Amino acid sequence: MPAGVCGCCGPLRPRYKRLVDNIFPEDPKDGLSKSDMEKLTFYAVSAPEKLDRIGAYLAERLSRDVVRHRYGNVVIAMEALDQLLMACHSQSIKPFVESFLHMVAKLLESREPDLQVLGTNSFVKFANIEEDTPSYHRRYDFFVSQFSAMCHSMHEEPETRSRIRVAGIRGLQGVVRKTVNDELQAIIWEPQHMDKLIPSMLFNMQDAQDLDRVGHPASPSVGGQEPDPDHQEDPVVLAESCFRELLGRAAYGNMNNAVRPVLVHLDNHHLWDPNEFAVSCFRIIMYSIQAQHSHHVIQQVLNHLDTHGRNTPRVRAGIVQVLLETVAIAAKGSVGLTQEFKRPNPFEPECQTPTNLWLGPTVLEVFNTLLKHLRISVDLELGEGPRRASAASASSGRFKESEERIVQNAIIQTIGFFGGNLPDYQRAEVMMFIMGKIPVYGTPCHSMDTVRIGHQGTKRIQTMLLSSLIMVTSGFKSKTMVAALPPPFLEPLFSISLMEDSELRQLVLEILHNIIDRHDNRAKLRGIRIIPNVAALKFKREKISKQDVAFMKKHGQQLYRHIYLGSKEEDNVHKNYELLFTTLAVLTIELTNEEVVIDLIRLAIALQDMALANEESMPMVIRCGIMALVAAYLNFLSQMIANPSFCQHVNKVVELRSLDAPHLLPEHIFKDKCPLPDSLDKEDRSLYFQTLDIAECLAGPTYSVDRLSISYVPQVTVLYTVGKILHKCKQSSRDRLTRRKSVVDTISLQVDILPNNLPDQSQLAEEITFETLKKAIDTTGLEEQEREKRRQVIEKFQKAPFEEIAAHCESKANMLHDRLAQIFELTIRPPPSPSGVVSVSAGHPQHQSVPVYEMKFPDLCVY
Repeated sequence: MPAGVCGCCGPLRPRYKRLVDNIFPEDPKDGLSKSDMEKLTFYAVSAPEKLDRIGAYLAERLSRDVVRHRYGNVVIAMEALDQLLMACHSQSIKPFVESFLHMVAKLLESREPDLQVLGTNSFVKFANIEEDTPSYHRRYDFFVSQFSAMCHSMHEEPETRSRIRVAGIRGLQGVVRKTVNDELQAIIWEPQHMDKLIPSMLFNMQDAQDLDRVGHPASPSVGGQEPDPDHQEDPVVLAESCFRELLGRAAYGNMNNAVRPVLVHLDNHHLWDPNEFAVSCFRIIMYSIQAQHSHHVIQQVLNHLDTHGRNTPRVRAGIVQVLLETVAIAAKGSVGLTQEFKRPNPFEPECQTPTNLWLGPTVLEVFNTLLKHLRISVDLELGEGPRRASAASASSGRFKESEERIVQNAIIQTIGFFGGNLPDYQRAEVMMFIMGKIPVYGTPCHSMDTVRIGHQGTKRIQTMLLSSLIMVTSGFKSKTMVAALPPPFLEPLFSISLMEDSELRQLVLEILHNIIDRHDNRAKLRGIRIIPNVAALKFKREKISKQDVAFMKKHGQQLYRHIYLGSKEEDNVHKNYELLFTTLAVLTIELTNEEVVIDLIRLAIALQDMALANEESMPMVIRCGIMALVAAYLNFLSQMIANPSFCQHVNKVVELRSLDAPHLLPEHIFKDKCPLPDSLDKEDRSLYFQTLDIAECLAGPTYSVDRLSISYVPQVTVLYTVGKILHKCKQSSRDRLTRRKSVVDTISLQVDILPNNLPDQSQLAEEITFETLKKAIDTTGLEEQEREKRRQVIEKFQKAPFEEIAAHCESKANMLHDRLAQIFELTIRPPPSPSGVVSVSAGHPQHQSVPVYEMKFPDLCVY
C-alpha cells in the first residue's frame, strides 16, 4: 500500500498524535475535552519518553492555529500544555519544556493582546514549577526582552494597555523566580538584563496618576498564588511588588547591578527634580534589601552624586535628599519597622538583625564626598558674584544663590543625621573629623582654599559645618568629658568662639551644650532670667566623677576664659547672653565641685568688674547685658549650692536693682525698648555683688574663700607663630582698621618676657644678707607683681599697633640668634689637623702644625 494512504488512515497514526488530536473538540467553544485530556495525561505519565514528541506535535498544531487565527484551538493547546507540565516531573520533561517555551514565545511575538496575556499566564505557571535538576542550556534572554517591551506598552485603549503591562510585569516576575535561585542562571543579574528589568518596573511605578499609591498596601500575586481572574490588577502595585521581590533576592555581589539601573532611569526621565518618586524608590530599595547590603546603596548614591557635581542645584539637592533618606533608613536598621514603606516581604530572610553599617573607610568616604560637594556648592554660589555685578543679572544671581542654599542645607542635614546615628565611640571620631575640616580665613587648609573663596565663603562654610556639628553632637552622652572634649577638638572649637561673628559664637556654645549637658536640663532653664525657685525645676545631676574633676583642673581655665572674652563682644545679642547663661548653668549642674564653684564666682565678679571699669569702651547695652548675665547666674548658683546667706545677698541686690536699676536685670535689658542710662553708678555699691559679702556667706570649711580675694584674669595660653604675623601683614590696611579685634584675640599668644639687656656680672654676684633671704621668702608682693605684669602683657598685645608687636618679636628673635651664635662659637671648634691650624696674632695669620702622635682621637677610632 502506498505510504500516502497510510498517512491518511487514522488508525495507523501514532498513538500520541491521536490522543493529542482527541483533546480538540469540533467546536473550539466547547473547550478542552476533560476525558480525552485525562487519557493524554495518563499516557504521558506512563510513557515519559514520549513527552518530547507530544510537545513537538502540540507546538506544530499551535503554530498552525496561530497563523490561521484559530484562537480557540490556541487556548485549548496552551491549557493542555499547562496540565501536562503540572502532571509530569521526570527527566524527560526537559525536551518537552523546550517545546513549551517555543510555543510561549510564539504567543508573545503575536500582536494580539489576548495571545500575549495567554502566553504570559502559561509562563508564570511554568515559573512556579520547581525542577529536580538544573538546566545547563536554557536561557531566558528573549523572555526578558519581550516582557520588558510589554511593560512599556502604549496601546490606544487604556484597559488593554493596562492588561498588557500587567502581563509583562507578571512575566518578569516569573523570570525572576525561575532564575534567581538557580546558580546556573546567575546571568540574569548581568547588566544587560538588569537594564531591562529594573526600568520596566520603574516605568510602571512612576505613572503620574497612580504615583500617590506607591508604597501603600496591596494584594499582588506573590509566592506563586494565582491572581483573581475577575480582578484587574494595578500595574503600579504589581510593579512595586516585583521590584521588592527582585531586590529581596539580590545577593551581596549583585547589589551594584541592581541599583545602578535605578539611578540611570531617574537621570533619563529627569526625576531628581522634583524627587518624590526618587525618594519613594530608594525607600523601597532600603526596606527590601538585606541590612548588611545597605552600604552598597549608599556608596552607589555617593558615586552618582560625584558624577553630577556640576549639574543644576535642584538635581544635586534631589540626590542629596535621597542620600539622606537612605542613610536614615540604614541607620535605623531595616528590621522590625512597620512604617509606610515597610511591608512584609516573604522573600527576605526570616531573621535579620540590624548591623553596624559604618565599618571601615565608609564613614570617612561619606563625609569626604559630602564636604567636597559642600565646597563645590559654595564655589558655585560665590562664583556668581562677578556676573551679578550688572543689574541685568541680579535677579538670576539671587535665584542661583537661593538654589545653592537648598543644596547646602540638604548636605548639612545629611552630615548631621549620618553622624548623629553613629555609636558614641565613632561619633567622637566624626566630631574630630568635621572640626578638622572647618577652615579659618587666611590659613592653609587641606580641604579648601580659604583665600580663593574669600571671607564670606569661609564664614558660610564655617556656619554650615558648625551646624552639622550641632546635629552630630545632639544626643551625645559621654561618660567623661575627657573623651567628649579632647584637646584636639576643644582648642579649635574655642578658637572659633573668639571670632567676630555672633552667629558663629552661638553655634559653638550650642555644641558645648550638647556635649556637656548629659541629663537634658537645658529645656528647663528657658532662657536667661532670674529664676525664683531653682529647686522646683528638679534638675537631674550626679556627683562629679574623678575624671571630670581632672578635666576641669586641666581645661577649666579655658572654659572660663572664653566665656569671659565672649561676653564682651560688641555684636552680642539677646541669644548670645542666653547661651552664655545656659553654658554657666550647665557647667554648674554637671561639672562643679567646691573648687569649681569658687572659680565660677570669681569669673562672675570679674565680668561685673569689667563692665564697671569699661576699659575697652563697650556700648552701654553690652555692659548692662553683662550685668544681667551675672545677676541671673549668681541667683542660679546660690540656689544650686543651697547657701541661705548667699541667696539672701543675691536676692537683696536683685531687689534693689528692680527698684533703682532695672536695666541691670535680664527681664528688662533684653526688651526691645529698654531705657539705658548714660553711665553706670559705680558709687552705689548696693547695686552690685561684693566679693567680701560673698566670702562671708561662704565662710567655712567647705569652700576656700581665700581664693575669692584673687581677681580672675583670663590666661593667655595658645602658641603664636611668626607665620601668623607674616600673613597678617599681607592683609589690607582697611581690614586692619575696620576689624576691632586684634589678632591676639583670635589667636592667643604665649610669649616669655625677656629683659632687653642681660644683667651685668656685678648684678648677678649680689651679696646674700638676711634682708635678701627675707625678701625671697616673702611672696606677698610677688603675686601682685605677677598679676600686674600679666595685665600689662595682655594689654600690650591687645592694644599695641601691629608694627610694634612685630618689631618686638623680631628683636627677641635676633637676640636669640645672637646668643645661639655665641654659644656655637664657644662650643664648636674645628678638630686639630696635622696640616696645621690658622690662628690670628697681631693681625697676621700664623700656621701651627700639630704632630699626629699628639692628636687625641676617640676611643672607638683607635685599634
